[in-house]
This record gives sequence, C-alpha cells and structure tokens, in this order.
Amino acid sequence: MRIFMQTKPVAAESPRYYQIALQQDLLGGWTLTREWSQQGGKVSLKRDVYLERDDALAAFEQARDAQIKRGFHVMFSQGMESPHAMG
Repeated sequence: MRIFMQTKPVAAESPRYYQIALQQDLLGGWTLTREWSQQGGKVSLKRDVYLERDDALAAFEQARDAQIKRGFHVMFSQGMESPHAMG
C-alpha cells in the first residue's frame, strides 16, 4: 500500500510532500516507511517494523490521518481498494 500526499503550493515556496508505504517483508513482518520533504529539499525518512498486520495497518492509517489534519491532500494511492486485500 502506498499514499502520496502534498500541500497546496504557496506563493514563493515549493509544495511539501509526505509519502507513506506499507509492505510485507519475506519473514511475514510489515515495514511502514514514511518519507517527507519540501519539493527539491532534503528528504527525511523513517521506517518502523511491525510483526502483526493489524498493528501495521493502524499505524499506516494514523500517519495518513495526522498528515491530512496538517493540510496535506492525497494525490495518489495504491493498494487501498479493500482493507483486507493485504496478506
């Protein structure tokens, strides 16, 4: 699953983006990756590993909701058709 979000451009500033991805690893765990930056700026990246799918999905949704509250808009989403589509 992946979501790409972006803020609306402000006069002289490039928009900021926030990308969240959730992938299952080869051992059955889940990796939540969060990447954010201003377009053209230094990128920040954070990865968290979860043993349970439900915990990983809850963290994914919490990260998404927190950024929406901060003014980000979803520009692209992949793999979100059904919450039970994974694993």
